[in-house]
Amino acid sequence: QVQLVESGGGLVQAGGSLRLSCAASGRTFSKNAMGWFRQAPGKERELVAAVRWSGGLTYYADSVKGRFTISRDNAKNTVYLQMNSLKPEDTAAYYCAARSKIASLSSESYDYWGQGTQVTVSS
Repeated sequence: QVQLVESGGGLVQAGGSLRLSCAASGRTFSKNAMGWFRQAPGKERELVAAVRWSGGLTYYADSVKGRFTISRDNAKNTVYLQMNSLKPEDTAAYYCAARSKIASLSSESYDYWGQGTQVTVSS
């Protein structure tokens, strides 16, 4: 069993910043990549950013490029999402995910999921 626990969501004004954290624990597994998804009410789930666990190669959705930064701490088994210049359209539930299989960073196929954390950006 692998657990992913997100933290750091909340309410922020437009233009503000938040940092999300996702800690992985449980049965040791070989992580190929970890990613952050988001889903707003009435919309499809969207891959926001992903990071290759070995080497740190990253992927970003066009909607967040230049504003969001994904990073990982191998020693802490934790991945972060720094979100700057937040916009009301960034409002969504954000989910952390991890996978062991090899796939492109833009792939949305993940094995393990966190419970989600809400991010609300007011205008």
